[in-house]
Amino acid sequence: MTKRWSGVYPAVLLPFKDDYRIDEEGFRSLLRWVAGHDGITGVVVNGHTGEISSLLPEERAEAVRIAVSEVGDRVKVVSGVSAEGTIEARQHAEAVQAAGGDGILLMPPHSWLRFGRQPESAVSFFTDVAAAVDISIIVHQYPNNTKATYSTRELLDLVAIDNVHAVKMGNRDMAQYEVDVRALKAAAPEVALLTCHDEYLLPTLTQGIDGALVGFGCFVPDLIVALVRAVEKQDLTAAVAVYDRIYTLKQAVYRMEQPSAASHARMKEAMFQRGLLPSALTRPPVMPFTDAEKDDIRAGLSAVGLLPA
Repeated sequence: MTKRWSGVYPAVLLPFKDDYRIDEEGFRSLLRWVAGHDGITGVVVNGHTGEISSLLPEERAEAVRIAVSEVGDRVKVVSGVSAEGTIEARQHAEAVQAAGGDGILLMPPHSWLRFGRQPESAVSFFTDVAAAVDISIIVHQYPNNTKATYSTRELLDLVAIDNVHAVKMGNRDMAQYEVDVRALKAAAPEVALLTCHDEYLLPTLTQGIDGALVGFGCFVPDLIVALVRAVEKQDLTAAVAVYDRIYTLKQAVYRMEQPSAASHARMKEAMFQRGLLPSALTRPPVMPFTDAEKDDIRAGLSAVGLLPA
């Protein structure tokens, strides 16, 4: 199972038409481009990069349907599931399965971010959602400075659920990150561990991670694959060379610390300027960029040689 769920999973952007409807043609084109890179294991739709919080339930299901029909014969299709209650989360998971998705990336209820939760809530939430579907589940571990993060004990209990096959490791506390990785590797070696640290990929990959599930994989999928492969081969020289290139691109274009709505919008604008998206439109309340901000992104792309001729 580790081999099946290892590799590179770009979280893909979702283009919109001027009236904010999903641009199916543009989305299909982007999916083909991302999945067409050698070494891409799967694509993740309805992630934070794909603006899940702004999407209606039927739109989330539509994004899965489009992805499955366009690239599902070549790569796995995973969908984010975000809901405040277990009943709604089960319905979203069932919709992903009905649309042909291979798995879900199950996010914690965002009410937990502010209010926390009862000690048994996390395991109960995952157990109940898992019982509703037969497809795989990826645990979405939130940063350790939030009340929605899972303790090492909770992570161990979650990966014991039958169809939990991977964990998206988003701790952001590197000391705790190492503790969790070692504990999960020892207790559940069959479960794939995927870094989601766009902001420091190389340090997190070297902890014995099985791959990467990152938004930046939608921007430069070839470089993310090259980095993961270099680390797998334990070729530090090659890994550092690739990572230096990724770091330069991040600073020039993404300008991000932790992934955020603003950084995803910058990537969308950059992909539009590269000619890989038909529009850079994001749904409100994310604000459109000023001309000066667009010029700044254009200068960043030019500096790293990514503007079309």
